[in-house]
Amino acid sequence: MEQEKQPDQADIGDYLKLCACTAVMMQTILSLALTTNPSAGNQAWIGILYNFVKFTAPAFIFGILYSTTRTTIDARTLTYGQYMKGQWHALFVPAIWWTTIYLVGMPWVQQVNHYHDVLSFLWHFVNGNAAPHLWYNTMMLQFIIVMPLFWAIGRWCGHNAKRGWMTLIATVLVASLWLWFYDVNIFHGPHMQDWYLFDRFFFSFFIYGVFGVLAWQFRTAFNRLVTRAWPLFLLIFAGSFYWINHELFGYGFPVNLGNAPYYKPSMTIYDLAVIALIAAFGLFQIRHRLAMTKFVHRFAAFAYKSYLANVFWAQILWFLFGKQLTLFNTALGVIVTYLCVWCCSFATSFTVHAVWTRVKAQIER
Repeated sequence: MEQEKQPDQADIGDYLKLCACTAVMMQTILSLALTTNPSAGNQAWIGILYNFVKFTAPAFIFGILYSTTRTTIDARTLTYGQYMKGQWHALFVPAIWWTTIYLVGMPWVQQVNHYHDVLSFLWHFVNGNAAPHLWYNTMMLQFIIVMPLFWAIGRWCGHNAKRGWMTLIATVLVASLWLWFYDVNIFHGPHMQDWYLFDRFFFSFFIYGVFGVLAWQFRTAFNRLVTRAWPLFLLIFAGSFYWINHELFGYGFPVNLGNAPYYKPSMTIYDLAVIALIAAFGLFQIRHRLAMTKFVHRFAAFAYKSYLANVFWAQILWFLFGKQLTLFNTALGVIVTYLCVWCCSFATSFTVHAVWTRVKAQIER
């Protein structure tokens, strides 16, 4: 039961990337909403909603590795240089532009500390501290750079079920050890402050990258699993969702979203359950050739650039009306600001692409 992808349709990776981008913008708004000192009741649903959308980074990594494996692993003539050239224009250039905009135009959104000279400016440029969401960008680009590692894993597994199971089990064991290490040393541990860069180290999300590769290499089995066992994944989703909320509110009030990290067994299980459910939903639409697949395919192509833009628009709209509206009514402020940020972020990506396409055509002439 392989996924036959038409040129104008989405694949599972597209669904995951678009869902992740759409959800992560809500995280931005919820973080801003907490700065208005809402009531305990409002803090409660903000924390629950934040946990609900806390699948974004794993889903994006899974989706990127799935789509990249699908399009490149059998391209034996594709060199690493050719691959990186394409990724440079698609991912690195937008990241450079947006990082510059945040550091120069919105220096107040920097994380941990602020730059004070050329060296600290450059350090913030690459370490993800330029804006609250760029930690993810730093982590994701590491996956792009080390893609040959995932090609090697995928090619070694091939379609050999024994090797696939060996890789899956080994990945789960390594990820479990990593989560234990993080919990003991970093999350409320002795190195909570000085080892924060581990948050954006690609190895922290290694399991999602490997699983994305395996999902394509063993797509017949994977597709059958998620489409037939989706009720089971729904139960796992519900149980793990209760678990992560129980953990978050175990720290009491005021709600601190820093107590809902990705690096916990509960959150890992939750994220994998959400990924499976999104994959099942996407496969259903793709198999039935629904018109929605064209929308997903089109918008997923701009998901990354829209993600980069979302904090820019969140800051502008928050100061224009979002904060006042949230102070008046928390739920109304969150919903309206979020919808406006989503629309502005994607509109920016589409507009910049259209303008650059025309400019590039003129230059080439």
